[in-house]
Amino acid sequence: MITRRKIAAAAAGLLLGTLALAGCSGDSGSGDSGEVTGTLNFYTDKAAWKPDFESLNEVSGEAVDITLKTTGYSDANQYDAFIKQSFRTDKSPGLFTWHTGDSLKQLVDEGLVAETTDIWTKAVDEGWVSEDLRDSYTFDGKQYCVPMNIAYWIMFYNKAAFADNGVEVPTTWDELNAAAETLKDAGVTPYYQTSVLFTFQWFQHLVASTDPDLYAGLTTGEVKYTDPEIVDIMNVWLDEQKAGWFSDAGSTTDPAVGLKQGDYAMINFGTFFAGNLEGAGMTTDDYGMFAIPAVNDSLDTTPVAVESGPICTAENSKQRDLGLAYAEWWMSPDAQTAWNDAHGDVAFNPKAEVADPALAELGTQIAGEDYSLYDRFFEAMPTEIVTTAIEQFGAFNANPGDPMPFLEKIQATADKYWAEQE
Repeated sequence: MITRRKIAAAAAGLLLGTLALAGCSGDSGSGDSGEVTGTLNFYTDKAAWKPDFESLNEVSGEAVDITLKTTGYSDANQYDAFIKQSFRTDKSPGLFTWHTGDSLKQLVDEGLVAETTDIWTKAVDEGWVSEDLRDSYTFDGKQYCVPMNIAYWIMFYNKAAFADNGVEVPTTWDELNAAAETLKDAGVTPYYQTSVLFTFQWFQHLVASTDPDLYAGLTTGEVKYTDPEIVDIMNVWLDEQKAGWFSDAGSTTDPAVGLKQGDYAMINFGTFFAGNLEGAGMTTDDYGMFAIPAVNDSLDTTPVAVESGPICTAENSKQRDLGLAYAEWWMSPDAQTAWNDAHGDVAFNPKAEVADPALAELGTQIAGEDYSLYDRFFEAMPTEIVTTAIEQFGAFNANPGDPMPFLEKIQATADKYWAEQE
């Protein structure tokens, strides 16, 4: 837990760092007051998280003399429209939540968000954040925004389903397949799947943990969804579908409830799903978590998908320096310990204290040298391609068959998108 003594000890160093931010990686935005203390206007599309954000005000007020005044939006489209409109006015925010990947790149390319390279350099040097995560915020060798939070996409499992069938937590791909076979033979469906929205996670793991370069090639258009390597991977997925390893893709049962009542033994989801399971009445006595083994056991590290939501500062905001000062503090162990107490999940800062022991153990494991991070499919790929891919993966889940027709439709969108970038 954070103590006032710890905060006081850290405050002097943090304040010295924030005072330097006026010159952080570029000129101040037009109209910037230059102030690095006070009340910071914060806009977010996470309206339900407003109490969590503002619960940090006592901590940040003592540490760096900054408090948040939070405005939350519950409609994502309305929020995105508001933020984009604000850049054309004198009301652009000193701090706001956004999205990584193509959405952030668009703002960077238009010069709309403040650079945070100095903040990232300090955070990496202090051991507050990994190089892998910095890559997600890097454009043309410079960093923009900082992570609001992260979630690792891992496997949750029903402990009773494993124990009743003599299944141990798998550490290799062969062991995972053996576990699925054992469960299926015992009449237990191994995996959850759906035909809407969260349809991409098995594809991303199969590709990235078979060949990380192959996955990276999809993000740039250098690899096609119809390439033989991708087709082969889809056929692995198809074989698993034919073996009956996946749940009914059309089920309307809440995924957390499904895991609780044993509709399936495992579900591939972000670490934030632990909160959903607790809401369904499960505890860590009932469920466990593990990093999904790599398909290719010759890889030096096991790739793990990471979902990261950024908080950004508008380049032309009147509160530009104040927003950057808060962003620097936000990266610190004390800030991330306070955020974890308020909101839960793993912490991107390995020096932060994580309230949930199981999440803390998992986070420490994945932050180790045996694992590497890659951006979740939803953020890694261009938005237009993601939209088509989610639809086609959902159709594949609902009616598994020859993967080529599904892949051809995704590639048609990809061809159109990449042609427009030339």
